[in-house]
Amino acid sequence: MRVLLLVTAFNGLSQRIYGELKAQGHTLSVVLGGNESEVRDAVEQFEPELILCPFLKHRIPDDIWQQRLCIIIHPGIQGDRGPSSLDWAIIDRQTEWGVTALQADAEMDAGDIWSTGNFPMREASKASLYRRDVTAMASRLVQELMARVADKGFSPEPLDYSDPKVKGELKPLMKQPMRSIDWLADDSDTILRKIRAADSFPGVLTELYGELVYLYGAHPESTLGGALPKTPLATRDGALCIATTDGAIWVSHMKLKSDTPQFKLPSAWVLKAHLDGVPELAPPLLPEMTAPGFQEIRYREADGVGYLHFDFHNGAMGTSQCRRLLHAYQAACRRDTRVLVLMGGEDFWSNGIHLNHIEAADNPADESWRNINAINDLVKAILLTDDKLTVAALGANAGAGGAMMALACDQVVAREGIVLNPHYQSMGLYGSEYWTYSLPKRVGEARARQLTQACLPVGTTQALKMGLVDKVLEEAASCYERQLSDYCLTLASDQEFHSRLKAKARTRARDEARHPLAEYRRHELTKMHHCFYEPDSHYHRLRKEFVYKVCPCSTPQRLIYTDPRVKRTG
Repeated sequence: MRVLLLVTAFNGLSQRIYGELKAQGHTLSVVLGGNESEVRDAVEQFEPELILCPFLKHRIPDDIWQQRLCIIIHPGIQGDRGPSSLDWAIIDRQTEWGVTALQADAEMDAGDIWSTGNFPMREASKASLYRRDVTAMASRLVQELMARVADKGFSPEPLDYSDPKVKGELKPLMKQPMRSIDWLADDSDTILRKIRAADSFPGVLTELYGELVYLYGAHPESTLGGALPKTPLATRDGALCIATTDGAIWVSHMKLKSDTPQFKLPSAWVLKAHLDGVPELAPPLLPEMTAPGFQEIRYREADGVGYLHFDFHNGAMGTSQCRRLLHAYQAACRRDTRVLVLMGGEDFWSNGIHLNHIEAADNPADESWRNINAINDLVKAILLTDDKLTVAALGANAGAGGAMMALACDQVVAREGIVLNPHYQSMGLYGSEYWTYSLPKRVGEARARQLTQACLPVGTTQALKMGLVDKVLEEAASCYERQLSDYCLTLASDQEFHSRLKAKARTRARDEARHPLAEYRRHELTKMHHCFYEPDSHYHRLRKEFVYKVCPCSTPQRLIYTDPRVKRTG
């Protein structure tokens, strides 16, 4: 089927749908919805049988939905309408929520229903629920939708609020007054829910220490407290602990309210001028999984296997975070285990260097250089680990340097449905993290060039087929965790364990003799130095547009379908 993805942004959900439909043999093209004339041109030129909208905030032009089948993926239960669906579900303490595939109509979110499904609500932020639960359910519904579109006898169900099974309702846009925190009345749980309902957009606007700021990334705190509400109690790795009426919470990120554009940064950075005398609570080198409060890095062991978790906001890893993770990795390597598993975070495994931190630096080029070298030091340590087997457990999406970092491990396993973006060029970068060694080693030189130049997402089916990952595990959390544990336990208890370590050492020695790791790094960093420091580089402009969320004027060419039968000229 010819399917046009009409999206506001080519986000994680859109990328997953794109990859899954493409892997099933459908012909895909993408158009961004901000420019109506471009949308009309895309429809006219591509002639889709279905226009699918997995993430669309723009209204579809009337002449398009009236003439073409347009299906919108709405993150709400049957009958739910409005742009703040998940926000209200969190605030209203819903125990179950859902996703609905509905046909575009004159009224927003009121069209005929093609498919719907629900999931249990977790104690999590809106962003986390969207990236995991909504995305998984949307994927399932799209598969159902494709079968129903192909079935000429199927008729969608009109929305009927008199039907007892329709539990949703029209909800208004949740504006800042509805999100407001009353620090003298709201308890910790209420504040957590308000911030989680606004993550990652628009944040909760509040006044702290004379500054108007938007709050993001709320985490519970179980030991600190006892001060007047709004009192700053401690900082940890950029997060700020704030007293509440019944204890305290951690807020990891903030954004200043200003007449000029701003972007999210660690809370302690944003409020630095007001935090003199506030103690920094440095975490242990390897905090346990049950350690209280805000912890970006955690560690556990079971049956000879160490599991190193690193849950960095949006998967971005700044210079200090890379260095802390390196120290934690080295400490984990000193533990008496046979297998060390890099777990990444809940919502992202890793996305490489931290563009927001770099943008905020006095000299972004210098900070880019420090950041890329810090992550390279970490990847080098993984590549040179010779007394353990290492496993990258991709339980969430990974991109750019994060995707390449995973390839430094001996084994790469992926959770069904995650998306990899093993490329850098869309950010104007050549890339590092020893990718010129690890990527061709896994997929071959030709495939490595294609992946890094096409700049398209790779789903788990495709990644397994090309050798980018070694095994795909089930998506459901309980199944994934059990299968990952079994997989790693098998590696640790294998009678051939020591033989595998010896073979690993021989391969590394052979590779080193043929082409030293230092040469791969020197070559990559020479290219990256040009990206960071030369005037003809596009990196600084592209980074700034990414950080400030500047919408592209048109759809990137790489996302637009080109008929392979038509020869390109020029």
